[in-house]
Amino acid sequence: MTRNFDLVALIGLGAALCSMGSFVPQLIKIWREGDASAVSLRMFALTVAGFTLWAIYGLLRGGWPLVLSNLVCLGLSAAILISKTILERRSA
Repeated sequence: MTRNFDLVALIGLGAALCSMGSFVPQLIKIWREGDASAVSLRMFALTVAGFTLWAIYGLLRGGWPLVLSNLVCLGLSAAILISKTILERRSA
C-alpha cells in the first residue's frame, strides 16, 4: 500500500508542478514585453473559473494538495488575466 501511495503522490506532484509551471513563462513574457495581445481573454477567464472550482472541490473533499496546487495556478492565471486587462486598457 505504501508503494502505491508513493506512486500516486509522485504522479500528483508531477501534475501539480506541470500545471503551475506552465503559466510562469507566459507571465514572464507579458511582464518583460509589456504586451499581452496574444493572450486570449476568454480562455484565461475560463481558466481562472476552472481553477477556482477545482480549489473549491478540493476544499470540499479535504484534498489539501489539490487545493494548494489549484490556488497557485489560480494566482498565476489570474495574474495573466489581470495583466492582459491592464495592458489593454492602457493601449486603448
